[in-house]
Amino acid sequence: MTERVALFPGSFDLLTNGHVNIIKRSAGLFDRLIAGVFTNTTKKPLFSSQEKKIIIENVVKPLGNVKVQIFAERLTVDIAKKIGAQYLVRSIRNMYDYEYERDIARLNQEISKTVETVLLLTDPAFEHLSSSMLKEIYLFGGDISSYVPKEVLDCLDKKRR
Repeated sequence: MTERVALFPGSFDLLTNGHVNIIKRSAGLFDRLIAGVFTNTTKKPLFSSQEKKIIIENVVKPLGNVKVQIFAERLTVDIAKKIGAQYLVRSIRNMYDYEYERDIARLNQEISKTVETVLLLTDPAFEHLSSSMLKEIYLFGGDISSYVPKEVLDCLDKKRR
C-alpha cells in the first residue's frame, strides 16, 4: 500500500491552538504529515520562517509522523507534488472559509489531478480564532494564552523584551 502523505500549508504567524488541533487530527489520518511554513505576502509577519518552524517543531514533537518544512514562494499544489504529497489539508472555520477553500481546491484539481484537497472542519472551540486577530490582541496588551501554545507565548515575550 502506498504511503499516504499530506501537506498542511500555512503561514502559521501566529500558530494557534486551532492549527495545532488540525495538525493532530491530520497526523491521525495520514502516514506522514508535513506542516509547510509558507510566506503570506499580504501579511506582515511577527516571526521569521525559521522561528515559526522551530515553534511548530517543538509543539508537534510528540507526533512521530509530523515534519515541519519551510517552502519558498511557489504554488502549494506544485510543492505538494514535488515532496510526494497526495493530499493538501485545509481547515474551514465558517462559510467564508468554505467558499474560499472550495475555489482553491477546484483550481488545484485542475492544475494537478494527483493532489486531492481534504477539508477539515475546525473544532468549534477554535472556529472564532484567527492569527491576525490574536496578533492584534497581543500587540495591544491582551491575553491570548488560552488561544496559542505556550511556545508561541514564550517567543512573543522574548520579542517584547
